[in-house]
Amino acid sequence: MTDGADQALNALYLVGFLVLVVSSLVARRLPLGHTLKMAASWVLIFGAAFVAFAMKDDFISLGRHVVELSRGEGAVVAKGKELRIHKAEDGHFWVNGKVNGQPVQFLIDSGATITSLTAATADKAGVDTSRGLPVMVETANGVVKAARGDVDLLEVGTIRRTDFAVHVSPAFGDTNVLGMNFLSSLKGWSVEGPWLVLKP
Repeated sequence: MTDGADQALNALYLVGFLVLVVSSLVARRLPLGHTLKMAASWVLIFGAAFVAFAMKDDFISLGRHVVELSRGEGAVVAKGKELRIHKAEDGHFWVNGKVNGQPVQFLIDSGATITSLTAATADKAGVDTSRGLPVMVETANGVVKAARGDVDLLEVGTIRRTDFAVHVSPAFGDTNVLGMNFLSSLKGWSVEGPWLVLKP
């Protein structure tokens, strides 16, 4: 069943229930003012329940995001000269960095050859995408066309890279990927249990 059909069915259930409540109040022959107050209270209660049910996926997503923030997922933890990133709930390593001073969240992917930016991220950070001809990039969703770009300054914790090569494409959706051209620029990197360790 489509989302539209689900919403229509939910709305029908709500209207039917409200009609049942109002008719039961009328049958009790209570004073009109009292009946209207009770009806309004029931409308508010079931209206709130309906909104909560209709938006349950959004509330679940928000809850997960709050949990991730409380756990510090995406944050870089410094331990001596090493930087440590904790594995997220989804099993991936996410890190908060900056592109030309703009905050960006990256998925760290050793399977990606070149770091990839979404079109929105590149536009906000003022990334130059006029560097040569477009390239074909293999992604999890197939091969897509991407523009070559250069980031003036890429920052992840205390790690800074200048004139850093990236790929940019609307086909990347809303996920920015930190690839092997970043990881291979480090002295070393490894996975230790739930931690990704970066050695600048």
